[in-house]
Amino acid sequence: MLFQVGGQGARPTFFEMSAAQQLPASLRAALTYSIGVLALRRPFLHRVLDYEDEFFALLMLVLESHSLRTTDASFSESLYGLRRRAVRIRVKKDSPLSDSSDVIHHSGLEKYQKRLSVLFLVVLPYFKSKLHSVYNKEREATLQASLWGHGDERFDDADYFSEERGSLIPTRASDVEISKFIGIFYPWLHAGNEGLSFAYQLLYLLDATGFYSLGLHALGIHVCRATGQELMDTSSRISKIRSRERDRLRGPPWLKALQGALLSCTYTMLDYAQTGLIAAVFFFKMMEWWYQSAEERMSAQLSTPTTSPPPPKVAKEGIPLPSDRTICPLCSQKRTNPSVVAVSGFVFCYACIFKYVSQYKRCPITLMLANVDQIRRLFHDV
Repeated sequence: MLFQVGGQGARPTFFEMSAAQQLPASLRAALTYSIGVLALRRPFLHRVLDYEDEFFALLMLVLESHSLRTTDASFSESLYGLRRRAVRIRVKKDSPLSDSSDVIHHSGLEKYQKRLSVLFLVVLPYFKSKLHSVYNKEREATLQASLWGHGDERFDDADYFSEERGSLIPTRASDVEISKFIGIFYPWLHAGNEGLSFAYQLLYLLDATGFYSLGLHALGIHVCRATGQELMDTSSRISKIRSRERDRLRGPPWLKALQGALLSCTYTMLDYAQTGLIAAVFFFKMMEWWYQSAEERMSAQLSTPTTSPPPPKVAKEGIPLPSDRTICPLCSQKRTNPSVVAVSGFVFCYACIFKYVSQYKRCPITLMLANVDQIRRLFHDV
């Protein structure tokens, strides 16, 4: 087949790889939203949102390191039952007359491949996020400068807010130059990265390569489906690793017991990190939907349709209204400096209505009591 969309064989489908690649971004968005909801009641959580990139990078560093150490897969790949395998390509010759063919052999990951995998999974996305943030700030500054100009001090609010907080820190020229450099070259870097990612994904979809991304190709790693035997071997390997770590504990009995309890808590948290994070995010989204729909139902029951008040009645002894709405009823001329009497809503020339209300203390059309303080200037005459 030209496209591999089925679930047969050790090679994952394009959809499995795409889902595993997009899971960290989706998890970050859901965690950010959940912390934002909790921050409404616990304001100290806003500090976590202020350092969102650092906290998420630290979380993923722990999860990815543990997952690669125990399962030879990233956090999201292990959730989909995938494993990373080192690729060794050997040239096989059946006979002198036959053509040589390449044979791909898979083996476990080396230590350096695991460390570099953490680099590609955690460190590079962190720097990419920071560069994207700097680029957005530089872009906003460029747009503001194009609208208001560089020399307009009215819109230079950075020093003002720093003085309000009591720490006036001038912006260094080197930081400005670095921001401008990032603003110029980041779009090209981002476009090149996205182009290479698209090319690798297209080739993977067409079964023209076994590498889903440039990072996997640089590391010489294929992502394969885990078999039942591999899953059993992974469980036994985790047990052996944890047994060795418990045997390394040194000190008096009470200290070893304390260290053992801490290790047990850590192992429990790491074992349930995958399902726990996904379940927590799902729970928060479900609660949001539940309370939002309940509030909508309650507001629909309590809210009553508002009706506009009836127009004021024209008094029989009052001045009649002209047919043309742009004519002042008092001077019978086109209105100048239109002004409205707040108690009735009718519009007159400012000079005419001010003189009339000052003398008669009422609206000339409805004869409702009024004073000059209830005259409002209109800046858009209909």
